[in-house]
Amino acid sequence: MAERKPTKADLTKVPIEHLDLTKTESVADLVDGYKRISFQARTLGTCASVLENAMSDPQCTVFFGGAGALTPGGLRKVMRDLVEFGLVDVVVTTGAIAYHDFYEAHGYHHWATDPEADDMMLREHFLDRVYDTLADEDLFRKCDDEIAALADGLEPRPYSSREFLWHMGKIASKDPDSLVGTCYRKGIPYFVPALNDSSIGIALAKHHHLRFKAKKTPIAIDSIKDNYEIAQVKALSPRTGVFYVGGGTPKNYISQVEPMLEVMGYEENPHMYAAQITTDMPQWGGLSGCTFEESQSWGKFHRDAKMSISHVDATIGLPLLVGYLLQKGIHKKRKQRKYEWDGEKLVSLK
Repeated sequence: MAERKPTKADLTKVPIEHLDLTKTESVADLVDGYKRISFQARTLGTCASVLENAMSDPQCTVFFGGAGALTPGGLRKVMRDLVEFGLVDVVVTTGAIAYHDFYEAHGYHHWATDPEADDMMLREHFLDRVYDTLADEDLFRKCDDEIAALADGLEPRPYSSREFLWHMGKIASKDPDSLVGTCYRKGIPYFVPALNDSSIGIALAKHHHLRFKAKKTPIAIDSIKDNYEIAQVKALSPRTGVFYVGGGTPKNYISQVEPMLEVMGYEENPHMYAAQITTDMPQWGGLSGCTFEESQSWGKFHRDAKMSISHVDATIGLPLLVGYLLQKGIHKKRKQRKYEWDGEKLVSLK
């Protein structure tokens, strides 16, 4: 039987509702209004709806994946609020996000600059530039030394990034606005699958170098332990949702947990909710810009998954989405997951 074609009446059921700023009193009002206008405002509004559904589903474990210069970009506390207020249950980021957060947990700052600044002059002052923002390399070196010393004091064995970030979080927890520290305080697993590709990796390379020279055994970061640990979180979750800011390794790492479980012998259980804000586009073939529909061909997302991608700068989109969720009171009705680990084995997920 031929599929019925939509009529003109079918196609004209939902009118655009023009944004009325005289009735917009909060971030939540603004994002609600975005849902009824056009272009990337509407996609951002749809992301908000997807996240609201995921975070209101009592069976859903929510994974947050962050990439890009989100900490220097001023979003450190916004990410921390996702954890502090119980909106997410697992955190996966680049090493840079965790390292810059650790740096700020010591009371150090990032500084505004001109994107056309003289970079060789900045190098003379040991200032590192991230577009229009600076960090102090002298203070980075202090953090490097502290991380290397932390590694020196640990039992020389393989660690998952989650285990090592737990030790960093214990140090950072003196700062209530620290993302790494808040994950430690709340017992939320924080994974950095590409830990070596960051200043944390540089610090651990120093530790390895000095231990090797002293003929002592260094610690090691075992990224396959990461795979095993995060797979257990997925396996014990009836449903899962993902929230990506940017793309890169965190996006792929969380998405691929489902195929990894299938290879390990578990039944198919793709992610059921997916929202992403990114400035990357799909036509270049990169993972950061690929659509969730493309990921469905890999079995990563359920055929009935609620999904939305908004192409917007994270410094604009993330505060709007988190502000929307908090002002809607989603956190007040949600119970964040609680973990019991025995080494690399996840004993329980409640």
